[in-house]
Amino acid sequence: MTATRILIVEDEETIAGLLEYNLSREGYETLIAEDGEEALIQIEESKPDLIVLDWMLPKVSGIEVCRRLRMKPETEGIPIILLTARAEEGDRVRGLDTGADDYVVKPFSVSELSSRIKAVLRRARPSLIAEAVTCGDIQIDRAAHRVRRGEKEVHLGPTEFRLLDHLIQNPGRVFSREQLLNAVWGSDVFVEARTVDVHIGRLRKALNAHGHQNPIRTVRSAGYALEIGG
Repeated sequence: MTATRILIVEDEETIAGLLEYNLSREGYETLIAEDGEEALIQIEESKPDLIVLDWMLPKVSGIEVCRRLRMKPETEGIPIILLTARAEEGDRVRGLDTGADDYVVKPFSVSELSSRIKAVLRRARPSLIAEAVTCGDIQIDRAAHRVRRGEKEVHLGPTEFRLLDHLIQNPGRVFSREQLLNAVWGSDVFVEARTVDVHIGRLRKALNAHGHQNPIRTVRSAGYALEIGG
């Protein structure tokens, strides 16, 4: 599995940079297009998992980009969140009728947009919320809030469960402490980075309780990763 790829289509450099910075911190792979024409080229080449699409764009408008994507079988299923200063109900309806999955009005908070991205991705990528997920010999049951490794049940606290749930979505990917803090505790909560180390230690201890190999790799000065074969 690879990181979720988000294409940011925004001609205002400040907004594009803000979104790129914050979404990258949350563990997403980000791409940027400055106009509708460039966006259509990047979409064809990179096949993003989700598009944050400004309505008012040079060359090809966001609405037109959305309309073209929905007409092609290979792009009709890509989730799209429209970003615009248009706040009238008629504009919102037009955007959604064109095929957008959600609609965020400028000015907006990054945390609100992040929440909407997660909600749209959960609907579009059921694997992110599948009740049972397996990675190597680790099985996680989200509905029952239970974890097994091999034939043995693993007892985890709520925070360790959320850490494992996040890591298991992208096995092999290295997440920084900051990315894990944002994903597990939330970007609006102040928690020291050292806290991540403590909970990773507890997660390791629980997963290794029956003599298994350590599945969590520490990458010096970078963060942590869950290894598929661990």
